[in-house]
Amino acid sequence: MNGKPTPAMMRKVVIASVLGNAFEWFDFAIYGLFAVMIAKLFFPSGNDFASMLLTLATFGVGFAVRPLGGVLLGLYGDRVGRKKALSLTIVLMSVGTGMIGLLPTYAAIGIAAPILMVLARLIQGFSVGGEFSGATTMLVEFAPANRRGFFGSFQMCSQALAFSIGALVAWLLTVNLAPHDLESWGWRLPFLLGILIGPVGWLIRSQVDESPEFLAYASEVRHGKVKAVNTPLRTVFREYPRAVLGSIGITVVGTVSAYVFVFFLPIFAKKQLGLSAADVNLSTLVSTAIILVCCPLAGYLSDRYGRKAVLLPAIVAYGIASYVLFRQFVNAPSFGSLLAVQIGVSCFMSFFWGPTPIVLTEVFPVSVRSTGAAVTYNLAVLIFGGLAPFVNTWLVHATGSNLAPVYYVQASVVIGLVGVLALPVAARAKPAGLRFDQPT
Repeated sequence: MNGKPTPAMMRKVVIASVLGNAFEWFDFAIYGLFAVMIAKLFFPSGNDFASMLLTLATFGVGFAVRPLGGVLLGLYGDRVGRKKALSLTIVLMSVGTGMIGLLPTYAAIGIAAPILMVLARLIQGFSVGGEFSGATTMLVEFAPANRRGFFGSFQMCSQALAFSIGALVAWLLTVNLAPHDLESWGWRLPFLLGILIGPVGWLIRSQVDESPEFLAYASEVRHGKVKAVNTPLRTVFREYPRAVLGSIGITVVGTVSAYVFVFFLPIFAKKQLGLSAADVNLSTLVSTAIILVCCPLAGYLSDRYGRKAVLLPAIVAYGIASYVLFRQFVNAPSFGSLLAVQIGVSCFMSFFWGPTPIVLTEVFPVSVRSTGAAVTYNLAVLIFGGLAPFVNTWLVHATGSNLAPVYYVQASVVIGLVGVLALPVAARAKPAGLRFDQPT
């Protein structure tokens, strides 16, 4: 493909990126939604708290290999193209998810069950490590220069869509199956559904062209107009340190918001505060649907008024709302107060989630864009995201205070604000001269 992409191809790219990414994140999300049941079936220890910690640690294991997957798949995408890298990630995710759906429990095969669960999570983590940068880079490089924030926001829409579908499936299974049936076979259904991700996702992504911006760069390399970057990872850290620091800071506040309010809070509400699984899943469904709707608006506003003009007030408002509403929920736990905290927080989360994909990609040039976005995103997620459910569960137990998680959130808010302020004034990526503090 040469020149400007057609509207039809642009639609295909959006659909391929959003649906493929949603398929991947759906599989990641349902592990968290069924964490309580997985703890009982795969990590029995005679102690509910210890079993839950082991389950959440296994959830975090998937994040341990995400930087590796992000770097290797990012390098692959920068060398051979975005399209091939995205097709590979979706096949890997279907393998890891299918394993979880088919695994015998601890009662059937003993210690092999948790070992195989960890292996499945490692495969999932490696895959999703390359998904964010690949899908985001594809969206941004196809988008018109003045609408890249809007199109990039669909990456976050796909994550919200995955969380919404996961919560919907969990809610439907919870209200329609007897507890015994849900525990014996019902929880496996969404994981088995994930096996379809490989062929369906690969088929969807095989229908799109390669990114025109990447093709232009590859052509310049072939004709000797520019030199290929042989060490993109070193180049990212050596030549773009401010972009790296800013990107990591923004990712920290975003990833903590996701893994505290979408993953940890449902577990906390069920195990610590005694709310029903049906109520918790329904509340999560409503809140993630709000993120799905609001993210494109946030991306559009960042195109119109500038990235920082949207990010800064959104993070400040989120910090205030999360503190006030979480305290109210802990002091008077109910379906209504849970709904209030998840809806209130989700509204403000949307407005820093939406611009995040474009910020993480436009600070790097096309030659190292996929690698740069992958390494900054996955480093932040590894340290602050994947272990957030584990750390917060331990904090609540160790301190005896149900308010402990909100202080973890506030720390991420400070890091996020520092990240926004650290962003370079002018993006290094095309289009030249794009500014974070002015409208595009």
